[in-house]
Amino acid sequence: MRSRGITRRANSAVPIDPRAHTDALEDAVARLEGMWEAVQEPPTFRVFEGHEPTALDDLLVTRGYGTAGASHVLELPLTPAPRAGAGQAPPHETVVGALDETWFDAAWQLAPRDGEHARSTLHDILAGTPAVQVMVPAPAAAKEQEPIGVGRAALVEAGRERIAVLNMIAVHPEHRRQGIAKALSRTLLDSAAQQGATRALLEVEITNPAAHALYNGLGFQRITGYHYRVRAAPGEAT
Repeated sequence: MRSRGITRRANSAVPIDPRAHTDALEDAVARLEGMWEAVQEPPTFRVFEGHEPTALDDLLVTRGYGTAGASHVLELPLTPAPRAGAGQAPPHETVVGALDETWFDAAWQLAPRDGEHARSTLHDILAGTPAVQVMVPAPAAAKEQEPIGVGRAALVEAGRERIAVLNMIAVHPEHRRQGIAKALSRTLLDSAAQQGATRALLEVEITNPAAHALYNGLGFQRITGYHYRVRAAPGEAT
């Protein structure tokens, strides 16, 4: 419940203890529903392809859950050498480690979220993981000093491996379709590799063809997929 509702990913449950018996699974779901009700958030589960318990998805349907946010998970192996064909990135600033406040201000300016506590909640979520943070600032001579683009690669330790999870990539509407998102992504990948990341992961909703084209062009391959099951409030359509 750490996202206080601003992101489905952080506010969803993912099964890690498969329960073959239907009654045990129903009891577990009911307990989780009670936790969401206590904080007045819609019960939300993330269901991965082929993951146990396979009965979970059907059970949620019978309990009135609808589908949302179907996504692909993409992966790219990383090497310390700069990526071939990276080209010249636009002038940018890179910070590695703890959440950088200047970067966060730019990210919020480009992609704000709705909700009374959305800014502080997102800040808390991002502050929990070290990351590569890249920003393309406005040119010094520009009248409006709005950032052009931002991107982030969270550096996540998984056993003996470090994984770069790309997120928070956003470009100002007036500067889109100029290759900035691709340049940001390449810079993030190269910087993450220099920090010891051996592969990159990201999640893209299936309804975002522009993002799929971008990441396919960078060499990402689909490794799995998932969707959310969300229970609507009484009287709402699922």
